[in-house]
Amino acid sequence: MLDRESVELLREALEKLDAGFATLPENPARPPGSERMADVLNAAADKLQNNFPYFHPLYAGQMLKPPHPVARIAYALAQWINPNNHALDGGRASSAMEKEAIVELARMFGWPEHLGHLTSGGTMANLEALWVAGQLAPGKTIVASEQAHYTHKRISGVLQLPFEAIPCDSRARMDVNALQKRLTRGDVGAVVATIGTTATGSVDPLKEIFELCRSHRVHVHADAAYGGYFALASNLTEETRAAFKCLGEADSIVIDPHKHGLQPYGCGCIVFRDPAVGRLYKHESPYTYFSSKELHLGEISLECSRAGASAVALWSTQKLLPLARGGEFAKGLESCREAALDLHRRLLGDKRFITAFPPELDIVVFAPRAASVAEASVLTRKIFDASARRNLHLAVAELPTEFFAADMAGMKRDRPALACLRSVLMKPEHREWVGRIWAILDEATTETLGS
Repeated sequence: MLDRESVELLREALEKLDAGFATLPENPARPPGSERMADVLNAAADKLQNNFPYFHPLYAGQMLKPPHPVARIAYALAQWINPNNHALDGGRASSAMEKEAIVELARMFGWPEHLGHLTSGGTMANLEALWVAGQLAPGKTIVASEQAHYTHKRISGVLQLPFEAIPCDSRARMDVNALQKRLTRGDVGAVVATIGTTATGSVDPLKEIFELCRSHRVHVHADAAYGGYFALASNLTEETRAAFKCLGEADSIVIDPHKHGLQPYGCGCIVFRDPAVGRLYKHESPYTYFSSKELHLGEISLECSRAGASAVALWSTQKLLPLARGGEFAKGLESCREAALDLHRRLLGDKRFITAFPPELDIVVFAPRAASVAEASVLTRKIFDASARRNLHLAVAELPTEFFAADMAGMKRDRPALACLRSVLMKPEHREWVGRIWAILDEATTETLGS
C-alpha cells in the first residue's frame, strides 16, 4: 500500500525548498529527543494500525476520502516552514497561494467577484456564513431542512440566533411548501440550502428556494460542504443539474476540499458573492497586519492562526487537476456517481433489500427486507458486522421510514425511523470495485438472513 514514489518526490521537493534558503548561516542545533525519534515514530505506526482502512475501496462507510499524493506531499513540504495564513508576515507565499485557490473555487460557481478564504473545516466555514447572515439580519431566525447537518442548529445557538428545522419531502430534500409557509410567517433572516446532505447526498431544490427567498427578500446560504464539487460532473439527473446551475445565486457557499477536493483534513472554505461583506470582519490588530498593505486573510476571517500548509496542498492539487468540466478531476466525481448508481441497481434487483430513492450524488442507503421496521433495524446491524468481518466497511444511519415507503410493502411500521446501511462511494476506484463490494455484501447478507 505504501506509495514510495511520493516519498521520493517529497525528498526532491525538500531539496529544492532548502536551496532557496542557502544564503542563511547554518544552524547546527538538533531538536530535543532526536536520538529517540525512530522509536517513537515506530510506536506511532503500530498504534495507527488500529484503524479502519479508510484509504481502501473496501472502506465505503463514512465520508473519508484519501488525499491525493500531491496534496500529501505539498502539505508535508510546507510543514518545513510551517506558515500561518492569518497575516502575510507569517505566511507570505502560502497566503498568495490560498487567494489563487479561492479564485478557482469561486469560478466553479460562476463568481468573478467574491470574498472568501479557507477554514479549518466545514463547521467553521458554516459558522462564518451564519455569522454574516446574523449581522445582516440581527436576531432573525435561521432555517434549514430536517436533513441539514446538525451543525447549523448548534452554530445558531452559539450565535444566539433562533433556529427552526423545515420538514423534508420523501427524498430527504427541503419541502418547499413547508418553506413557503414558514417564510410567509416572517422573521426569517436566512435559509440554509443543503447541496448534498451528509446522510443521503440529497440536494435541496435550489431553484424553488431561490424564487421563494427572493420574493421574501431573505438571505440564502448554500451548504455545499459535501456536494459542491459535483457542479463539475456531467452525469447528474436533469433535476439535480438544475439545482447546480443556479448555485451561483446563493449569497454564500461553503465547500469542503477535505471531502471531495482530495485534501487532508483541516481544509474547509467559505466564499461570499458580495465582497462588501468584508466590512463586517473589520477589526484592529496593530501588531499583526504590519508587513504589507495587501489584504491579510485574517482581516476577513473569524479564525486567527490557520495552517498555511492547507493552502499549499490545495493550490498544488488544483494546479495538477484543474477544476474543469470534462477534466480528470471531474471524471473522478463522475466515477463515484456511477459506482453509486451501479450499487443501487444491484440492490433494486435483489428482493432481500429495500432501498430509498435513487442516489443524487454518490451515497446509497438501503436495508434488509423484514416483517417490520424494528426487525429490519436489528438485521441491518448484523449485516454491518458480517460485512466488516469480511473487510467491507459500511455505515449505519437512522432515517425516517418515509424515505423507504415506496419499497416497504407488507412491512409493519413499528418504528418512526429505520436503521439502514449507508455506503459512501466517494473514491473514483469504487467504480471498479462495486462487483467485489456486492459479492461481499451478498455473502454477509446470506450469512445473516439464510439462503
